[in-house]
Amino acid sequence: MIDRARLEMIVREAGRIAFDRWPGAGHALDAWEKNPGNPVSEADLAVDAFLKRELGALLPAAGWLSEETVDAPERLEDGLIWLVDPIDGTRDFIRGRSGWAVSVALISSGRPLLGMLDAPARGEFWHGEAGRGSWRNGVRLVASQRKELSGARVPAHVLPKIDADLTPVDQPNSIALRLAMVAADEADLLATLRWGFEWDIGAAALIAREAGAVVTDVFGQPLNYNKRDPRAFGVLATAPAIHAAAVERLAGRARELAQE
Repeated sequence: MIDRARLEMIVREAGRIAFDRWPGAGHALDAWEKNPGNPVSEADLAVDAFLKRELGALLPAAGWLSEETVDAPERLEDGLIWLVDPIDGTRDFIRGRSGWAVSVALISSGRPLLGMLDAPARGEFWHGEAGRGSWRNGVRLVASQRKELSGARVPAHVLPKIDADLTPVDQPNSIALRLAMVAADEADLLATLRWGFEWDIGAAALIAREAGAVVTDVFGQPLNYNKRDPRAFGVLATAPAIHAAAVERLAGRARELAQE
């Protein structure tokens, strides 16, 4: 089986490569838009190349799916794949803010086995393992146990009026870190109502689930990975007792938005 200590070393080194290019640490950075509203930087590409080489050497049998690599259809034939976002939260990264992380997950038959997030600008290393739990900086995580949806903490800058009964808390640009906030009992609910990609959530969804959160798509259905189309509409992570109420509140909106 995989050398977990070696995997952690690789993910931490990827974080170091990113941090050494982060404007927040005083470094100059080349950045541009892949398409309107979709930024990328030289750091994204450097981390992606490093991880592809090192993870490929660590587990040659595993396929590869990453935000910054052209998709190869042969990954669909692999029972194991690496699911990678070299820098999740690129906007915060480029602006010198700390809300970004390197995200790496190992997927087996459509389900995450291992997930790691390195957020060096925040001094945080997160990891989870299917059936064994999740940790931040070596401390076991226990997710939110909130019982009522009203008043739930949500990572958001501003909430719509329809959700005025919820409580906004700090929102890092990285969706992975927002999911991890539910794992760490720093938020009670994280939801997106838009199309997103598997690499954004693979590692963090496992970390949140292993901490005791319920993690599904926004319609309450299980998340699957290594699909032909690596997109999904919406992700929902909550304290267990409020998940059904969150689905009831959000699913109708999600259906309307998914059809636009």
